Amino acid sequence: MKGQMRILLGALVCAALFGGGFATGQAKNRFSQPKTVLQVTLIKWRAGVPDAEKQNAIDGVKAMAAQLPGIKTIWLKTDRMQPRDWDAAFAIEFANRDAADDYALSPVHEKWEKTYLLLRENSLSPQVSNP
Repeated sequence: MKGQMRILLGALVCAALFGGGFATGQAKNRFSQPKTVLQVTLIKWRAGVPDAEKQNAIDGVKAMAAQLPGIKTIWLKTDRMQPRDWDAAFAIEFANRDAADDYALSPVHEKWEKTYLLLRENSLSPQVSNP
């Protein structure tokens, strides 16, 4: 009887672990379509720009985000770069279209951009959003 109880208990534990793993796996496949605006900026630096100046430009994104309402999230570190022929990237998530428009017209952004434009050879900044 004890042996049968152990087998039953072991089977129940295995079923619970399997069920929990299956439920967790299913939860990972859930996604959302937020109404935010995402801007991803790719940068190609001019030749000879010192690393400290490059870092200051990227740090400037964080400083802007702290001053401008409507910025929800920023990504500043490039761990994986695709496409590979660009040097750096950052991303900004705006709460909505108005926040993205306000950012583009902001004096804070204008000041940062004037400095940053001197350092870059090229950049690309597409924005995407859900309707």
